[in-house]
Amino acid sequence: MVEVKTLKEQMQVIDSLFEKRLDTLIEPMMEECGLDMWIIPAKEYNEDPLLKFLTPSGFPTARRLTILVFAKGPDGVKRYCVNRHYPELDKYYENRWNDESKTQWEALSELIEEYDPETIGLNFSEHFAYCDGLTKGIYDEMVEHLSQDIVDRFTSAEMMGIRFLETRSEEECDLYPEVMQLAIDIISEAFSRQVITPGVTTTSDVEWWMMQRVNRLGLPFWFPPTIDLQRKGVGMMFDTVIQPGDLLHCDFGITYYNLCTDTQRLAYVLKPGETELPQDLKDAFKEGNKFQDIVRSNYQIGRTGNEVFTRSILEAKEQGIRPMLYTHPCGFHGHAAGPTIGLYNEQRAIPVQGDLKLHDRTAYALELNIKKELACWDHQDVSIFLEETVLYRDGTVSFLNNGRDQIYLIK
Repeated sequence: MVEVKTLKEQMQVIDSLFEKRLDTLIEPMMEECGLDMWIIPAKEYNEDPLLKFLTPSGFPTARRLTILVFAKGPDGVKRYCVNRHYPELDKYYENRWNDESKTQWEALSELIEEYDPETIGLNFSEHFAYCDGLTKGIYDEMVEHLSQDIVDRFTSAEMMGIRFLETRSEEECDLYPEVMQLAIDIISEAFSRQVITPGVTTTSDVEWWMMQRVNRLGLPFWFPPTIDLQRKGVGMMFDTVIQPGDLLHCDFGITYYNLCTDTQRLAYVLKPGETELPQDLKDAFKEGNKFQDIVRSNYQIGRTGNEVFTRSILEAKEQGIRPMLYTHPCGFHGHAAGPTIGLYNEQRAIPVQGDLKLHDRTAYALELNIKKELACWDHQDVSIFLEETVLYRDGTVSFLNNGRDQIYLIK
């Protein structure tokens, strides 16, 4: 089991990653997205979703009204906060509200006028929730207190938000396998006789065990784990007693160092006299791995999520596979910012979200399934559900853990 660091150690790691992201990602992305200034105002307990990832770990909420400003000038992008002094922020942002004879909005207006930006990005978006954090109340205040000339320069910063959230720093890329290994360690323990007694343990028992295990480690799970099973002659079942001959499936995700995992693994409960996985299941599983590789091969910088989806599905069908593809970005959120590659309930090109392009140094939950008829189950269709957190780096989709080609055996 990966040793979980103390809270102090975790926060030190998170803040180191945070500072590196501020230093290396903001400026090139503002240039890429055509922004001269990016303003993120947020009220306490109704924060912009991006605020968490633009502030250190010791600043978990906005304070009254917190205003962050990234301003592009001749010497590059400078970072400012226009609010009361807070030591946690002052380490990373230059404070520009030092004279309380002025209002907060007057101080912001002076900063804007100093830089005279042509474009001012704000977090509002019709289609992307992470980039729609500017509240109507704050926007109305900005319109009331800032000049019309400034207001006329406002534009959506949705692409800036997406690019910042989806991009992993080099340090995060190097750290991600540790996060994934911790998730796999928990799955491995759950799919064992330490937790499962066939004929006694229910799928819900395993779900509760996994939640409790994560809780005892002091970590969050970003969604409750799911355990279901498929059984010969029955099909898929939930909240039922696990029996020999069942094919178990888990869907599980944790958050560690602010990085999320999203993983699905399978386990088979050996029947009396069995010592290995039935050959039909081995073959079906290999076909699922083959489809994973098809999808990986279709990743290409500049392609849209829809192009990856269409090419992958077509190629799989040409090879006799019965595929479903619903891969999504993963990172600071489990269902993260970036291109959608199919949806479970919509096996087609997805407008807008699927039109986003792939970029380097991004992470995904490679989520899919294939259906296969099993002769050993009287020709019953079985779904092979697979999901692996992967990293798209230097043009290659790599797995963060080596066990994607294994089904756990419960003896």
